Amino acid sequence: MSERKPEKRPDRCNPGGLSFNSQAVHAGNEIDVGSGALRTPIVMANSYALPEDPSTLSWSGTDVPLYTRNSGVNQLGLQRKLAVLERGEDAVAFASGVAALHAIFFTVLKTGDHVVVADVTYEAVFRLFTELLTEKYGIQATFVDVTDLDAVRAAIRPETRLVHIETVANPTTKVADVAAIARIVHEAGALLSIDNTFTPPPLFRPLEHGADLVVHSLTKYINGHGDAMGGAVIGGAALIRRIQLDAMVDVGGVISPFNAWLIMRGSVTLPLRIRQHCASALAIAQFLDADPRVAYVAYPGLSSHPQHGLAIRQLPHGFGGMMAFAVDGDKATQNRFVSHLRVITSAVSLGHDESLIVHVDTSGPRVPAYPVEFRTFGHLRFSVGLEDADDLIGDLSAALDETFRG
Repeated sequence: MSERKPEKRPDRCNPGGLSFNSQAVHAGNEIDVGSGALRTPIVMANSYALPEDPSTLSWSGTDVPLYTRNSGVNQLGLQRKLAVLERGEDAVAFASGVAALHAIFFTVLKTGDHVVVADVTYEAVFRLFTELLTEKYGIQATFVDVTDLDAVRAAIRPETRLVHIETVANPTTKVADVAAIARIVHEAGALLSIDNTFTPPPLFRPLEHGADLVVHSLTKYINGHGDAMGGAVIGGAALIRRIQLDAMVDVGGVISPFNAWLIMRGSVTLPLRIRQHCASALAIAQFLDADPRVAYVAYPGLSSHPQHGLAIRQLPHGFGGMMAFAVDGDKATQNRFVSHLRVITSAVSLGHDESLIVHVDTSGPRVPAYPVEFRTFGHLRFSVGLEDADDLIGDLSAALDETFRG
């Protein structure tokens, strides 16, 4: 029997004529030449065979499989897909979202540099710029309300090299005007990096609005199944090359082949999942907002949200699946409410198929940056999953009834 040698299908890593839904299916994937498998298989190899004359190879090369700390088959496919989905030139994948964030800061900043950071930002970013990078390397940071463009402009110094923000802030859901901030940043000769985890494509693509680098915790919406961890940075080829060499090859926070494969698999259904997340979240936010037992709801899709108008312009395809709210009561009341939930799970993380909620007693050094209602009641960070919206509303309603009974 002759060896099967299927023809390699045309490259669909950058299928310009296809829709986002079709790109989510095909980008980055290749038929396996050896087996004919329609999906790129998991390649659990540390090393790859060298050519007959390896003297011309770069031992730090990242464009062909050589050594898995540099790149592997599954990582390369995932990176190609992410670049297509975010419409960047290239991407680099890491072991976690925090590793991806650190990779940007490690690569573009040095001692004496200054960075402007959104005053509401992910906890790890806050600690990096208030403790670790400041104390260890002398990198200075100014935290600023990104909804105040004059404040952003005033915070930039001659030594500012980077401005880092979130499209929708974790956890307050504050919305940044990305295009306006990009103009301010570039006028100053700095770079703009954006954490776009809450609003993955097709909801928003920061590169199209002037950002230089986009970061995702792949653990969240892009994987979407709560079973794999990863992070990525997407941007122009030259910047991504620097990050690959400095923060991946020589620091080593590379994604594993298995996690890259899992995230590649999960990303196929991203367009379908994100529509359900958005539709359910809006219905649930409206339900909570109308209940007098709920102290507040922070969701960009509500007319009561401070940046609702901006959200309509910037997020025309949906406002995401994340919200923050609190019931009318103290910390014990918030915990009691969560304990009565039966469909929604009390757990950290977000963007999973199942709905997740976590009660955070708002305290600590970041409190002044939070709205007064967060400081008064704390908050419940709620990631709306893929369950039927009516089931989730029923669960919330029953928990409210139990919490405030008699």
